[in-house]
Amino acid sequence: MTIRENMELLERTNLSQFATLSENSKGRDREEIQCDIRPVFQRDRDRIVHCKSFRRLMHKTQVFLAPRGDHYRTRLTHTLEVSQNARTIAKALRLNEDLVEAIALGHDLGHTPFGHAGERVLNDICEDGFKHNEQSVRVVEKLEKDGAGLNLTWEVRDGILNHQTSLMPATLEGKIVRLSDKIAYINHDIDDAIRAQVLTEDGIPREYREILGETTRNRLNTFIHNIITNSQGKNDICMSEEVEKAMKGLRSFMFKSVYTNPVAKREEHRAMELVERLFYYYMEHVEKMPEQYRNMLSAGEKKERVVCDYIAGMTDQYAIAKFEEIFVPKAWQVDK
Repeated sequence: MTIRENMELLERTNLSQFATLSENSKGRDREEIQCDIRPVFQRDRDRIVHCKSFRRLMHKTQVFLAPRGDHYRTRLTHTLEVSQNARTIAKALRLNEDLVEAIALGHDLGHTPFGHAGERVLNDICEDGFKHNEQSVRVVEKLEKDGAGLNLTWEVRDGILNHQTSLMPATLEGKIVRLSDKIAYINHDIDDAIRAQVLTEDGIPREYREILGETTRNRLNTFIHNIITNSQGKNDICMSEEVEKAMKGLRSFMFKSVYTNPVAKREEHRAMELVERLFYYYMEHVEKMPEQYRNMLSAGEKKERVVCDYIAGMTDQYAIAKFEEIFVPKAWQVDK
């Protein structure tokens, strides 16, 4: 018996009856020889951690664009906090931690530079629209490894695709990530907003603080305990009605007070204009894109989609550098 088979046996023996077992995965689009050490979801987790799109998340905006300070969240640190929350919940409920972690680490791989501002621009100007969850799946299926993709399991791709509020994953592990994403960004965005002096703890409505807690730490503790307590022994992942209502209310408050706050978002219109101008430039000059994207056009991919792929893959700094290279005049010099 291989190490992998022993680990699969441990899953069968120790995990909840509602857990998604590695040996029962619906599999990959392209069949592969099984690893002798790692079950399939652990293998998916490793592939995501080692891919280029994951590394680029460290230079993509979460909420505050290019903040002056070392302690503001980026898209990467957000991803890691989602993963940590999700693993804590999965472990307590005896669900599959490897599957939870793979989904969590991959859920934002398709995010644009400049956060949701960049996403809104591409969604507005691309004929077929643009959604970062769908782009995350496109990254792992088609864009990584020079077009070969990561060939992840169905369950991981389902969880990545359906982590949005309006969608619902097929597995309990995916449902954990879906909720963990919300509780992570609500809590750490409050923390960042207080650090940026856009918000104060006392400015959070008391009705939410009384239910969820007076500090970021206490609120996170409340959310995680509430999910675990209300999901034990159930084929579902859920909160109590009171805590879920408070979470939704706090999320709405954050949209009004932070996500659309003119102080926090004062550079956002410039970032949006930058993304728009890059899009139209590359639509007219596809030959300026890297070879991988030109090859996709030659293979019959739609031009708008490929241009979106290129721009969405950019970090904030790379997008700014490309904009300056294309549109900002340079000092004249004699060609040598």
